[in-house]
Amino acid sequence: MPFDPTRPHNDLPALPPAVELESRAVLKACISARAVVAELKAVGRLIPNQGVLINTIPLLEAQASSEIENIVTTTDQMFLFDGVSEGNADPATKEALRYRTALWEGFQALKERPLSTNTAVQICRAIKGVDMDVRRTPGTTLSNAQTLEVIYTPPEGEALLREKLANWERWMHGALPGSEEIDPLVRMAVAHYQFEAIHPFTDGNGRTGRVINLLYLVEQELLDIPVLYLSRHILRNRAEYYRGLQSVTQDGAWEPWLLYMLQGVSDTARWTMNKIHAVRKLLDVTTERMRQEAPQVYSRELAELVFERPYCRIAHVTNAGLAKRQTASVYLKQLADIGILREHKVGREKIFVNPAFVDLLKQD
Repeated sequence: MPFDPTRPHNDLPALPPAVELESRAVLKACISARAVVAELKAVGRLIPNQGVLINTIPLLEAQASSEIENIVTTTDQMFLFDGVSEGNADPATKEALRYRTALWEGFQALKERPLSTNTAVQICRAIKGVDMDVRRTPGTTLSNAQTLEVIYTPPEGEALLREKLANWERWMHGALPGSEEIDPLVRMAVAHYQFEAIHPFTDGNGRTGRVINLLYLVEQELLDIPVLYLSRHILRNRAEYYRGLQSVTQDGAWEPWLLYMLQGVSDTARWTMNKIHAVRKLLDVTTERMRQEAPQVYSRELAELVFERPYCRIAHVTNAGLAKRQTASVYLKQLADIGILREHKVGREKIFVNPAFVDLLKQD
């Protein structure tokens, strides 16, 4: 029976796919991607304070992944409201910040248990800010944003969805026949398609699936921390992303999908690696400048803090244990006086922006 997008896709094939996944072209792309990801892992260790990366690049990932779903905010808004004033942010920024929170919570959860359906539920709840669970009622469809034509109807019925998710879990962990020999990057790409096709939640599936991609790379020890900016590739090639998902569903076109995802891993690993090199260079220059121009307030910890928190508040300094409130204010003002920071007033609050670092993060 030909594929009918208006009918629930209850016969979505279980994994593994009944095709050769690691074709010659896929293997070639996979070897290249693995090499770049391994280099990214090594480069990430060049910055001793991992908080500098964890508190910045995942915010870019959150912003881009949200924009794929037409939830649009800016880098400045993300940093301005991160952690301290989220309640005052606009709805789009709040939702994008919740993506970053979901990524962080999922990363912490990996220390206690492997990726699973429960992890996906936890991530989706964090992203949406409501008590989400696997769908129980019918009626979920995906439509063309312009024409409103239904382009896909995911499987229905909680029991069936959980059965397919259990199969998805076993695939990720190499527990299905033949899956253990498949390269983890290929397994990730296959798992991402399958998760999106199962579409287990009423909303938030795309973002949940993209968080899982990053966590899977950490779980498989390809990365130490989830800093691959993969949503950048998807956002820049959004039509191809959705076309690839649809082609697997309708035509079983696995190879183009796998090549698309592997190319995305390669491209964004290189981009992230270059960004980390630039961050390390700027951090070293800034540290030396502080030492020379503001020796009375200089400390390596303070230099790293204004990179961990590019929109730095007095509370960030006190919470880091670097100074009490009045002294912290003096520290930040002195860094503003020599031009490392720029003081802004937002309402009653003073915020000290690291403009060179923010500009570096925004640059493409």
